[in-house]
Amino acid sequence: MRYRVEVHADPHTTLKTMAEDVRRGLGTRPRSLPPKYFYDAAGSQLFEEITRLPEYYLTRTEDALLDTLAPALMGRLAPDDVVELGSGFSLKTRRLLGARGGRPLRYTPVDVDESTVAASAERLLAEDPALRVHAIVGDFERHLIHVPPPSGRRLVLFLGSTIGNLDDPARRAVLGQIRELLRRGDRLLLGVDLVKDPAVLEAAYNDAAGVTARFNRNILHVVNRGLGADFRPEAFRHHAWYNTAERRIEMHLVAEAPQTVRIPRLDLTVRLAAGESIWTESSYKFTRDSTRAMLETAGLRLSAWHTDAGGRFALALAAPRTKAAAAGVPRAAA
Repeated sequence: MRYRVEVHADPHTTLKTMAEDVRRGLGTRPRSLPPKYFYDAAGSQLFEEITRLPEYYLTRTEDALLDTLAPALMGRLAPDDVVELGSGFSLKTRRLLGARGGRPLRYTPVDVDESTVAASAERLLAEDPALRVHAIVGDFERHLIHVPPPSGRRLVLFLGSTIGNLDDPARRAVLGQIRELLRRGDRLLLGVDLVKDPAVLEAAYNDAAGVTARFNRNILHVVNRGLGADFRPEAFRHHAWYNTAERRIEMHLVAEAPQTVRIPRLDLTVRLAAGESIWTESSYKFTRDSTRAMLETAGLRLSAWHTDAGGRFALALAAPRTKAAAAGVPRAAA
């Protein structure tokens, strides 16, 4: 069997989780909504548009790095097993899979949307007769425990600077779970957006065409549809800015006037003052040192660091630290 799928985030479970997240996020101040709810079909399409905008350097910079690194990386690591967190349409993954020289390989995408996973798997399997796909439909913050045991040397992919959308405790938790997927000789390839001129960062999240603003407002459409809320997305202003002290872009939806929002399925009423915001996304930016430190807290060590010529984005290759190394005991080189 070349295609297998395990569903751990069915519509009922997903809706229950959304209800918990929305109640928690809108029931406190500052009010917030988790960015994972951007990505319904419309949100995914809007994000694809964002990746092609002139201001949004992240995707094309990472793509260029992958094009350059893929042949040597896949040749040197020769993985038998590739796991990808937040795989989406697996577009970036195709660069790596295509560079392995046709060796048999199992690919395990982890994504919340079953239809996206299925469509991606169908395309990949049609292109690659030596590939097997064992998909996990689930939330990578909750369901990595269901990733099957490795079928050989493993490479875990966490690309697109998605790690930057998580705050520090959540980053530690996810990286800790990734560490549990890795054995000696396995690797993690992590995409991180780098600290740079705030004007460049803010432009990437405030594009002139307004696509990011529509993407931001779309989260309210998702909550309306999922929980029966009566948000008026057009009554909110998109606001994104770089918080220098925290090294993160913050994306908010700001109420243009006082609003009362009802969410019947939660028996919840939310009253927003004019100018009050809903925090929809953080996008943390990193340096080589902060990336190394982040990895070390999860039992990983930075083994290679690749950036573009402008120092805008990096692909960090990480290896699991041995127990001896984690305890500070000298060991022989691997």
